[in-house]
Amino acid sequence: MKQRELTSLLCVIWAVTLLYGEMVAYWVPSLWSCSWPHLHLNSTINGTAIQHDFVKIAVITDPQIMDRTSLNLAPKSFALEMAQFYTDLFMRRAFLSSIMPFKPDVILYLGDYFDGGPYLSDEEWQESLSRFKHIFYLDKQGKHRDVKVYFIPGNHDIGYESIFTHSPEVAKRYEQEFGKRNYKFTAGKVEFIAIDAQTLDAQHQKNRASSSLDFVKNVSSDIHSYPRVLLTHIPLYRRDLTYCGSNRKSPVINQRVTRTADGEIRYQNYISEESSDFLLELIKPVLILSGHDHDQCTITHKSTSGPVMEHTVGTVSWQQGNLYPSFMLLSATNIVLSNTSSPDEAISTQLCFLPRQIFIYIWYIVLFTFTLLALLLWPTSSVSLWQSLSNFSGYGKQILSGLLSRTKEKNEDLDCEYEMIWDAEGSMHLVKKASNTTLVARSSEMNPERGSAVIRPTARKNTSQESEISLSVDNNADIGVDHMTKLPLRSNKSWRKIVIQRLLRTFIMLSIIAAVNIPFYMILLFKDWIDQ
Repeated sequence: MKQRELTSLLCVIWAVTLLYGEMVAYWVPSLWSCSWPHLHLNSTINGTAIQHDFVKIAVITDPQIMDRTSLNLAPKSFALEMAQFYTDLFMRRAFLSSIMPFKPDVILYLGDYFDGGPYLSDEEWQESLSRFKHIFYLDKQGKHRDVKVYFIPGNHDIGYESIFTHSPEVAKRYEQEFGKRNYKFTAGKVEFIAIDAQTLDAQHQKNRASSSLDFVKNVSSDIHSYPRVLLTHIPLYRRDLTYCGSNRKSPVINQRVTRTADGEIRYQNYISEESSDFLLELIKPVLILSGHDHDQCTITHKSTSGPVMEHTVGTVSWQQGNLYPSFMLLSATNIVLSNTSSPDEAISTQLCFLPRQIFIYIWYIVLFTFTLLALLLWPTSSVSLWQSLSNFSGYGKQILSGLLSRTKEKNEDLDCEYEMIWDAEGSMHLVKKASNTTLVARSSEMNPERGSAVIRPTARKNTSQESEISLSVDNNADIGVDHMTKLPLRSNKSWRKIVIQRLLRTFIMLSIIAAVNIPFYMILLFKDWIDQ
């Protein structure tokens, strides 16, 4: 494969990856993995299977719009702005591409629309509110077009007792924008009871009940013929280590309540056991929907009217500690059922998961690493990848052999010594020979009976000639060694040249890939962010 073909292939791979990660991944819930639960329910009349008419309700919770209180980052800093942008973008994409294609009739928001709501100034709160409306496609009145919406408050919106008591303007600010904190409404032939759970366990001075308790008591005295669904941001009480079902992705969180020095509630994970029993006995719901926990949990409560299932819906944001953000589809019957009908026939639910955004970003990093390595190591068009790697290993072996030959020659020089010899004509010659110990040892091995020998004058001439030859050979050998020692230097230069060429080639090819895909990424990035 040539370099141009490799670059084209990588461009296509990047384009497909960006298309999936920035667009197609959000279509998966609405197209393949999720559907309205009533489509899977069948009832019979006189033995004939019929499908009821249902009101379609989407449930969203805990977006917690990030602000200066979220990550301990400086307000208006680049890091905080980027975190806010990508978090808001994920939720807007999820809403427009994953939730709205289901065409719900009603949308329920179960609280925690802000992150530091009670601690924000009016200006900061209005800025977060504007982002919230933009993400969830709300108009100036906080309503969806042709879709009914309902809100309940969360602890990050109005706080607990400690804030509610000393900063009543926080709750007032919330009510002016989102409406009452305790109310009821009907969707189809199902009644929904929305309560402000943050004040249920508050200390009630002079034996006066809070507005939430008063509301629950009034609702309990109303005559109702429709099945009821309880909406609460804080889940009802559950024992420690209660199993939350297979949809739970993180460890179960146990009950924790913190109070101020005055005994006012500062934080709590669940409503107290007493308040939970109070709600179950007075409201008698057939289903409970809650948020607050940020992860999915399905449990069954016991009550005098029978078992009641509670669904805690996970956060819709990917930056709130849950790698598997979700939303819920709820089908509420639009016909009056008999008293013998089961709650499943009146209300059915389906939990839907959104794209795992963190895994998409991890795949981007893996793909970039693969792209970089492929561009660096891919051979030229005339040489195969295996041959290229073999050449690289050959260069290394050549450098290593040169170093070893130099070491070997030095060792031989250490084992030899030079002797001055004069011939019959009086000329002096240097003869390289092994050390005495080596010579004696070799002589002993070759002829153990031969002792020391004296060089005769008649033989010195021959010896001198041999020494001249040996000296000449040694000199030639030294020249050969010098020549061999130059090869690693040339190899080093060749290696540096190859590295520089490959780095330059990689930079050029990477620039081409970026020039094609960065504009494509920017188009996908802002496609869902701009107003539609």
